[in-house]
Amino acid sequence: MFVSLWAYKRDGRTLVAGGKSNHLHLWCLELKQLIRIIQMPEKVRAVRHLEFLPDSFDGGSNQVLGVLSQDNIMRFINIETSQILFDIGSPEEGISTAVISPNGRYIASVMENGSLNLYSVQALTQEGNKPPPFTFKTVEDGPKYTSEANKLITKVTSERSKGPWKSKQSKIQSRLLKLQANTSLENKENELPGGLNKKRLQALLKGFGEYPAKYRMFVWRSLLQLPENHLAFSSLIDRGIHSAFVNIQKEYPIKSGKLLRVLQRTLSALAHWSAIFAETPYMPLLAFPFVKLFQNNQLICFEVVATVVVNFCQHWFEYFPNPPINVLGMMENVLAHHDKELLQHLIKYNVTSQVYAWPLLETLLSEVLTREEWLKAFDNIFSNHPSYFLMIVIAYVICSRASLLHCNQAADFEYFFHHRNNVDIDVVIKEAYHLMEATPLDIHPQQMLDDFTPLTKGQYPVFNKYPMFIVNYQAQKWEKIRQDEIEYVRERQLAHESEAKAQEQKAEDEAWYQRQKLLQEAEEQRQKILLEEEKLAEQRQRLAVVKRELKVKELQLLDGSRRRFLNYHQDQLQMELKCLDDEIARKQKNKASMRQQETNAVQDTEPESQKQLFEQHLIKDQEAVTKEMKEVEAHRRRVDLEDQRGQRLIEMDKEEIQKAQTVAEENVARGEQKHTASDWRPRWDEQDQEESYREIAKLLHDNRVREAELLKAMREAEEKKTFNISVAQQEDAVQNKAQLEEEQKVAAAADGHRKQFLDDRMNDELELAEKLQREDGCFERLHDLKARCTEREVEVQQVPGSGNISPSDLSTLASSLRKNVFAPRDGVGRSRAELARRERELMAEVRRLRRRIASRARAGLRAAPAPATACSP
Repeated sequence: MFVSLWAYKRDGRTLVAGGKSNHLHLWCLELKQLIRIIQMPEKVRAVRHLEFLPDSFDGGSNQVLGVLSQDNIMRFINIETSQILFDIGSPEEGISTAVISPNGRYIASVMENGSLNLYSVQALTQEGNKPPPFTFKTVEDGPKYTSEANKLITKVTSERSKGPWKSKQSKIQSRLLKLQANTSLENKENELPGGLNKKRLQALLKGFGEYPAKYRMFVWRSLLQLPENHLAFSSLIDRGIHSAFVNIQKEYPIKSGKLLRVLQRTLSALAHWSAIFAETPYMPLLAFPFVKLFQNNQLICFEVVATVVVNFCQHWFEYFPNPPINVLGMMENVLAHHDKELLQHLIKYNVTSQVYAWPLLETLLSEVLTREEWLKAFDNIFSNHPSYFLMIVIAYVICSRASLLHCNQAADFEYFFHHRNNVDIDVVIKEAYHLMEATPLDIHPQQMLDDFTPLTKGQYPVFNKYPMFIVNYQAQKWEKIRQDEIEYVRERQLAHESEAKAQEQKAEDEAWYQRQKLLQEAEEQRQKILLEEEKLAEQRQRLAVVKRELKVKELQLLDGSRRRFLNYHQDQLQMELKCLDDEIARKQKNKASMRQQETNAVQDTEPESQKQLFEQHLIKDQEAVTKEMKEVEAHRRRVDLEDQRGQRLIEMDKEEIQKAQTVAEENVARGEQKHTASDWRPRWDEQDQEESYREIAKLLHDNRVREAELLKAMREAEEKKTFNISVAQQEDAVQNKAQLEEEQKVAAAADGHRKQFLDDRMNDELELAEKLQREDGCFERLHDLKARCTEREVEVQQVPGSGNISPSDLSTLASSLRKNVFAPRDGVGRSRAELARRERELMAEVRRLRRRIASRARAGLRAAPAPATACSP
C-alpha cells in the first residue's frame, strides 16, 4: 500500500490512512497497532481525500469518515460497522474537492465543471434513513484469511439505486456560480458542460482577445468537451512505455525529468490507442505544448491531444508517411485567392506549401510563437470551427508577406518558418477571422472538414483514418529493425565478452611470462650467489689454513725466542755467579789476611779494658745475631709462601707468555746489544767496586723495564689478534702506553725510594763503621761489609718480581756480617779455631743464600712478565 494521505479523530486516538488502493487502515495510536482494514467497493481504486465528519455529541470519537475516490464520488462510511451511510457526487457531476464545516452540519464541494455545491448533512442522513427504494446494503465481512492482517479486513458493499440521492418531497438545491444556460432550442447546440455557452464565450473572446488565464484550462476543457475516461486511460497507461518512445530523450533532450516522463507516457498512450501515432515523426512536436501545460494532469493532457488530433488534424494521415497534400492544397488555394503576388513570389523560388505551411501545422505554431501568443491563438482555435486552424496558418503567412517578399533563397524561407518572427498575433487572429468570412465556399476548408466532434465517454473512439498497409509495413519494418538491433546488441555483447576474455587471457599469459622471467632471473641470481658463497668458502678455508700456518710459525718463533731469552738469561746469571764467586774468594783472602793482622794487633796492643768491652759487645752481638737469625728464618718462611703464590701466578701467565711475537725478539735483541755493549769488567780496586755494583743494579733495573715493555708489546699484539679493530687497538695502545709510562714513573719513583733507603742504610752503616774504625782501626772490614751489602742488593734486584729479599733482610744480613766480622776477639779466652769456625759458618750461610737467590732468579726468568702483570692495568 502506498500511503499518501491520512486523517485523525478529534480525540487523537485513531488514525486512518489511505492511498493508491481501495484499502483503509485504522491504527490505534495509544496501542500503536493496526486495529482494522476496511476494503472499499471495487469501483474505488485510489483514495484522493479523507476527512472525519464531526459530531457534537460523540466526544470527539468520530465514527463517520468521508472518502473521496478517483471516480470523483465522496462516500461517507461508519468505521465501526463498515456501512456506507450516504455519498455525494456522480460520474457525470464529479467532485474535485470537498470540505466539511467544523460543526459537521454542511459539506461544501467544488465540482469538476467549476460549480460549488453545498450539502446539508442532516438532509443527507434523513434521505439515507428512509425506507426503500433508497436503502443501503449491509456491510459484509470479507473472506477470512490465515494471516492476522487479513482477518482485520472488512469489505464494504452497497446496492445503489439507479437515480441519485434525491428526495421527492425535498430536493437538494444546487447554485451555479455561472449564468444560467439558455434552454432555447436555437442555442441548444451551443450548450457546454459546466453551464457555459459557446456563443457567449466567443463574444467574450472577441471583446478581450483571450480568455482569463485563471479560467483558461477550465474553458478549454469545456470547449473540447473532454470525457475524462479514467478507466480507459488507465488501461492505456498500464501497457507501459511504447517501444517507439523508449529512447525519446536521445532525440529530444529535455532537462526536466518530470516533463520528459509525462511526454513519454502521453505519447505511449497515443501509440497504444492508434498505431499510426507510433510511426508519426512529428507527434512529439505536436503534443509537447499541451504536455507542458497539463503536466500535472496526464488524463486531461492525453484527451486534449487526442481531441486536437481527431478534430484539428483531419485528413493529415491519409497520405502517410507523406505530408497531407490535400490539406496543403486547400491552404494554397486560399492563399492564391487572397494574396496571389505572395504565392507567385513563393513559386518563383520553389517554395511550396510543404515549406511555408507544413512546419507551422506539425508544430501547432509553437516554434514561431511565444507562450502567451500561442495560448491566445489556441483560445480562438478551440472556440471556432476546425478550419480556423488552417486559416490562422494562412493568416500568419499573409501577415509576414513583407519579410517573405525580401527573401530570395530557399534556406531563408526555411529558417523563417522555423523561428520566431516579429509578427503581431492580434493582427494574425483578425486576419484569420477575415479569411473565414471572405473565402468563397468552393475553396473554403470548412466545406471539406467535419465539424467539431468530442471524444466519446467510457471508451475512446477508434482512429483508423490512415493507410493501414503502410503503417503495418512500417511497424513490421521497425519491429525487424528492433529485432536486428537486439541481435546486434547481443552479438556485440558477446564480442565484448570474448574480447574481454581474450584480454584477460592475454593479461594472464603476460603475467605468467613475467613470473617465469622473474623466476629465471631469481634462479640465475641464486646460482651467482651460490658460486660466490663457494668462492667465499674456499677463501675462508685458505684463510684458515694460512692462519693456522701463521699460528704455528708464531708459536715456533715465540718458543725459539723464549728459549734464546732463557739461554741468554741463564748465561748472564752464570756469569754473575762466577763474578760473585771470584769476589767471595778475593774477599776471603782479604779477610784471612786482615784477620791475621787484627789478631796480631789485638795481641800486641789491646789493653785489658778494651778486651772486656769487646767481650760485652760480642755477647750483645751474638744475642742480636740470634734474634736476627730467627727473624731471617721467619722471613724465609714468608718468602717461601710468597714463592708458592708467585709460582701459581707464573703458571697462570704461561699462556700469555706463549702469545708473545716478534716484538719480544726485537726487545731481547736490543737488550742483548745493550748488555753486550755494556761489557762491564769488575774493577778489583776498592774505590771502583761500589760504582760497578751501582751500574749493575742500573742495568738490572733497565732490564726489568724492558721486560715490562716486552710484556706490554706482547699484550698489545694479543689484543690486536683478539679484537681485530685497528682504531680500538690504537686507542688502547695509546692508553696503555700512557698508563705504562705512568707505571714506569711510579716504579722509577719506588726504585728511587728504595735506592734512597738503601743509601741511607748504607750511610748509617758507614758512619757506624767509621766510628768503630776510629775506635778499632778496622776500616778494611767495614769496606768489605759495604761491598757485601751492595752485592746482596744487586742479587735482590736481579730477580724482578720475586719480592722475597727485602731491604730489611739486606740490612739484617749486613748487621749480622758486621757483628760477626767486627766482633772483638779475646786473645786469651778464644782461639783462632773458634773464629775460623764462625767464618766457615758465615760463608756457608752466604753460599746457601746465593743458591737460593740464583734459584729464585731462574724462577723469575721463567715468569719474567709477572712484575709487568702486576703493574699493567
